[in-house]
Amino acid sequence: MHLFFKELGAGEPLVMLHGLFGSGDNWLGVAPRFAKQFRVLLPDLRNHGQSPHHPAMSYPLLAGDLAEWLDSQNIATVSLLGHSLGGKVVMQLALQFPARVKKLVVVDISPRAYPPDHEKIFRALLALDLSQCRSRRQMEDALAPELPDLTLRRFLLKNIGRRPDGSWFWKMGLRELHENYPKLLEAVSGVTPFAKPALFLRGGKSGYLRAEDQALIHRLFPQAKIETVPDAGHWVHSEKPEEFVRLTIDFLTGQPGKSR
Repeated sequence: MHLFFKELGAGEPLVMLHGLFGSGDNWLGVAPRFAKQFRVLLPDLRNHGQSPHHPAMSYPLLAGDLAEWLDSQNIATVSLLGHSLGGKVVMQLALQFPARVKKLVVVDISPRAYPPDHEKIFRALLALDLSQCRSRRQMEDALAPELPDLTLRRFLLKNIGRRPDGSWFWKMGLRELHENYPKLLEAVSGVTPFAKPALFLRGGKSGYLRAEDQALIHRLFPQAKIETVPDAGHWVHSEKPEEFVRLTIDFLTGQPGKSR
């Protein structure tokens, strides 16, 4: 599958993967910091951003997309960084194609299965009648009863595009995502543990990566180091960008202070 992507900087490649309902653009707040030392690549996963829509989704398929895309970029080995859904994809790639991965950074997600906590979001988005909306403000207001968090609504509505005739459309494959949502809740899997360096960053205020997840993490990723950013929630990289960049670059370079 031909994945859309953006690229910054030069040097050793670093691929950064977004979460559910997101796109590579989610990383643009911190990507320039990484681009001072790395060739940073920001792909959109299938059914997200500007990448193609497809009726099938699973972690093995998403990892396969990424491996195929790395081939198209002539990248044999790479460091991977993924947040939330993207974190599970990079874990799956590391387990499925370990020779392709140099180092692994997983942001606020565990390898385990998760409950269907996004169903309320899906219901609200699927019920939004774009043909009746004249502005983004009208969309925000229409979603407000089900989704009162304005920051969340604005994040989700980044997935709205406008055609030349003025009509609105979903850039992401909303129905495809919803139909495959049960598969995106599943655990990642692998026959052999990934025995190379891995960093798991969790937000201290987030419940996505729990203390009881550590045994599973260390079983699948025996070299994993788990770090907590105390005052961050699930969006560690946007809530605490300085700490996020420092911890990640120190890990990737093996040189504390290199991020400064």
